[in-house]
Amino acid sequence: MLGLALGVPAWAEGSRCFGSVARGRLEGGVQLPARGPNFQAYSPLAGPAGRTYVHARVAEVVTAAYAALQAEDASLRFVYGETGAAGGGPFRPHRTHQNGLSVDFFVPVRDAAGRAVFLPTEVSTRFGYDLEFDAEGRHGELQIDFAALAEHLHRLHLAATQQGMRLALVILDPAYLPHLFATPRGAELRTRLNFMQRPAWVRHDEHYHVDFDLPCQPLPRPAVRR
Repeated sequence: MLGLALGVPAWAEGSRCFGSVARGRLEGGVQLPARGPNFQAYSPLAGPAGRTYVHARVAEVVTAAYAALQAEDASLRFVYGETGAAGGGPFRPHRTHQNGLSVDFFVPVRDAAGRAVFLPTEVSTRFGYDLEFDAEGRHGELQIDFAALAEHLHRLHLAATQQGMRLALVILDPAYLPHLFATPRGAELRTRLNFMQRPAWVRHDEHYHVDFDLPCQPLPRPAVRR
């Protein structure tokens, strides 16, 4: 089974999501691996702090996509951001991430020499979330690798399809969409994925947010006091 091969525990096959990404909860979630050959979490503190839980099937998709990218081009480097709490529910400062179906991914970057490097996500930059990229995707000597970003979304899409899922929504700074669509994968992504066209409540320049589509049970109605 893919999950066992990638380190997803068998008990997590019982993951259950409730409600929506904006109002929900999670049972039987699993933490994403802290690192792999071509990826790492935004901070070594993220796992112990309990901020990297997802539905088990989302974990399958995320890790399978990284494995496919590694097989395709082992030089690429990726960083994932916050996902959600073990039991779901409100996850400050995010407005969503409540039912195990949301993942933040930091933009893949290249340095001044053109080498793919892990995006630096120090505490001083609020673990990367306070980094600012310009209209062309530059931050100092770093440049967003839009081709790698497009390939990552493509691999997420393929892995989700194999799991009987899809990517419900991708949030990236709208100013970057023309750069993304100009890549070799751009035309395909434009027709297959749902991108938010308006700016989100915070600028998504240093990371892109992905909501996965998976049937969830409704949240129980609160008891009525009599």
